[in-house]
Amino acid sequence: MKMKNQESFQPGVIYHLFNRGNNHERIFIENKNYEYFLFLAQKYLLKISNIYAYCLIPNHFHILVGIKMFKYLPEEYKTGRKKLHQPFSNFFNAYAKAINKKYDRRGSLFQEHLKRNIIDTDEYFKNVVLYIHLNSNHHRLNLSYENYPFSSYPDYVNRTESFIDKGYVIDLFDNMDNFVYLHKQKKINMDLLDDLNDLDD
Repeated sequence: MKMKNQESFQPGVIYHLFNRGNNHERIFIENKNYEYFLFLAQKYLLKISNIYAYCLIPNHFHILVGIKMFKYLPEEYKTGRKKLHQPFSNFFNAYAKAINKKYDRRGSLFQEHLKRNIIDTDEYFKNVVLYIHLNSNHHRLNLSYENYPFSSYPDYVNRTESFIDKGYVIDLFDNMDNFVYLHKQKKINMDLLDDLNDLDD
């Protein structure tokens, strides 16, 4: 279910967040930009949400987040003194200001509105995880999704320490073997579609 931009974030709801650079410009110019973006994601988002997956592409990003249940939110969000959209605004504003300063640019870095889809079923959730992790292949970047460094997929398969809530995701995929298998199957299906599209050119 797609979420209208004016709707507020709600406790206990999972969202697929995505946006791109203004006028399709790059939002990540060099490797340290990706790293800083992830640093800010942890700084601002983990206090009110769990992050399940992400993929950062030169001119856009995808993040899968679940807002914490009301009882687990910090007190200032329970009382309404702070709104749930504020950490997201702070996150993207901080990143945009840093990029503008670093690269001496002006104006909006991102398109005007953050795009948000509500994830309302387990099957939809799993498909969004696959879509996010395979995004680097979809955009035909040089590295396959298995080795793309600016995605959460390596965090899962390498079993490294991470801010990603991997346990919840692996439970939905049943186990790690199935998680890996379904990514490979989705990749095969994407490649077949690409081959068919090439035949039509």
